Amino acid sequence: MTRRISIFGSTGSIGCNTVDLIARDREAYEIVALTGGRNFEKLARQALDLKPKIAVTAYPECYQDLKEALGGSGVEAAAGEDALCDAAQRPSDWTMSAIVGAAGLPPGLKALEQGATVALANKESLVTAGALVMATAKASGATLLPVDSEHSAIFQALVGEDIEAVERVIITASGGAFRDLPTEDLAHVSLADASSHPNWDMGQRITIDSASLFNKALELIETKEYFGIDTNRIEAVVHPESLVHALVGFKDGALMAHVGPPDMRHAIGYALHWPERRALPVERLDLASIGQLTFRAPDEERYPALRLARWVMEEGGLAGAVFNGAKERALDAFIDGRIAFLDMAAAVEDVIEKMSGDGLGKVAIGLDTVREADHIARQRVDAWIGNRSERG
Repeated sequence: MTRRISIFGSTGSIGCNTVDLIARDREAYEIVALTGGRNFEKLARQALDLKPKIAVTAYPECYQDLKEALGGSGVEAAAGEDALCDAAQRPSDWTMSAIVGAAGLPPGLKALEQGATVALANKESLVTAGALVMATAKASGATLLPVDSEHSAIFQALVGEDIEAVERVIITASGGAFRDLPTEDLAHVSLADASSHPNWDMGQRITIDSASLFNKALELIETKEYFGIDTNRIEAVVHPESLVHALVGFKDGALMAHVGPPDMRHAIGYALHWPERRALPVERLDLASIGQLTFRAPDEERYPALRLARWVMEEGGLAGAVFNGAKERALDAFIDGRIAFLDMAAAVEDVIEKMSGDGLGKVAIGLDTVREADHIARQRVDAWIGNRSERG
């Protein structure tokens, strides 16, 4: 019996790895929808190969090019947020939610409303609207499976365990491109420097977030929202080898570690085949050749994103939407060359400090309120950059 599959964000790193796994057992799946961004050429190639019912680009200006590339294939072309949400409402047994950023929230919610299985790689959904996402899954009876390597690791370590017996959760960070760079040199790093990861093959945005540890900050918040773990029981450590993805500590002092190669196909494959384990085309580790695993505490002065994440977890409510919106806009500005690497954290901190008195933790989380908070946070980052430019 074939399974109906949709992949949202199929042209990104997670999406391409998902396509790779599905293509290896193509006859087992019926592809319902593929979606991508501006790279309509890659989206069209995937669609011509996998033959989904529909291929959607998030950008209306790419629609005509996508439609022409799919001409005569029988694959429907569409574009824009409404089309993404419509595609998410098409019946599917398993949906990969891998659109990058806050843009992944609306179609992700629509997919959850169908009551099937959603593999969540879009961490921003839980960061900006964790309570809404979890409530939607519960109301529809949907199964929500984590795909971030750290959260998949936690999920696997908890199989057969009582969450009440968990004393702490530790997620690991590679430290990114600048983990061994002297702190005083961070002010002068380039976009090219920040866009190169020592361990993982990821997209530019998440690679830069890894270098600043904003990615890990999002994952701390995601851990709290998905697993319901208290803030003071969630830790992060720098682990340069990127082989231990997370550890769960129990009340009896035991630590359960998930160890595996830095290959996202493991977490994707686990979610794809869950609750079974099936063979995956990933490296088998040779522990003797690895020799040692190292860990060190992250310096929160060097990585202020971690400190800001703890504020978000304590504040609750719309604080995550503000944090993520500000982070995304600051990242845009760094990529565009308008601010330096360290300015990203400075801009985000300025915005959340100024908005922390707005009662963010008391506002009911809904799609409209999340969008409004996101919009205001982005505007305030722009204002911070403008004021900074005026000051010279």
